Amino acid sequence: MSAEGPVAAEDDGAGGKMPLLDHLIELRSRLLKSLLAIGVAFGVCLYFAKPIFGILVQPLVAAGQGKLIYTQLFEAFFVEIKVALFSAIMIAFPVIANQLWKFVAPGLYRKEKRALLPFLLATPLLFALGACVAYFITIPIALKFLLGFQGEVGGVTQEALPSVGNYLSFTMQFIMAFGIAFLLPILIMLIERAGLVTRAQLVSARRYMIVAAFAIAAVFTPPDVVSQLLLAIPLVLLYEMSLFAIWFTQRRRKTGAEAAPVEPLEEV
Repeated sequence: MSAEGPVAAEDDGAGGKMPLLDHLIELRSRLLKSLLAIGVAFGVCLYFAKPIFGILVQPLVAAGQGKLIYTQLFEAFFVEIKVALFSAIMIAFPVIANQLWKFVAPGLYRKEKRALLPFLLATPLLFALGACVAYFITIPIALKFLLGFQGEVGGVTQEALPSVGNYLSFTMQFIMAFGIAFLLPILIMLIERAGLVTRAQLVSARRYMIVAAFAIAAVFTPPDVVSQLLLAIPLVLLYEMSLFAIWFTQRRRKTGAEAAPVEPLEEV
């Protein structure tokens, strides 16, 4: 009897039990490796901070604004620090995700690993896709709208003079908001796969999701209607895509279950 237990656990793919102290040591090791990856990437990105910021300001240049100012002596320095840190976290994310997976995976069964691994692999891809949408589509549209208020107003020239810190915050806010927003399908499919909600419940909650999308957009974007619409509409579309993806995966699982051969019962 005692010899069968470990074999069954090994066949199932789940790791054995570990003492709490071993878990904490393992967690510390994974955190140190993640911080080391961020530190190395930060050093490299700090060296290339100006070229990286030069890439970030291209939408502003394309919108016709060729000047940035800084009103505090240390503002430009801290902008380079923020650019380096922001870039380092994005570059080191695959390492961080890998360390997280190595910490969690030993405690999962083989079936759970197969279910979670695609979501883990899709996370950086969807975040990068959201960041690209923000950089190439949303930010140029928002800048064109916001810079359109320049001109003569009552005999006074109204001119936009954005600071480097203000523009960096504006850009990072859009990139992070869209990157996280594009992770919505993964979150919804995970909670559905975990059995916390059903597709029918998600469909019935569609109207509340629309309201929530506009509320989220109001919090995470600049306080103008155009910027809020540019985030709220993709959120609603991503929610609908999540419902379709859940329907498609459920259909595939159902088809696979029906096509599975049924073993005949042994005659007694």
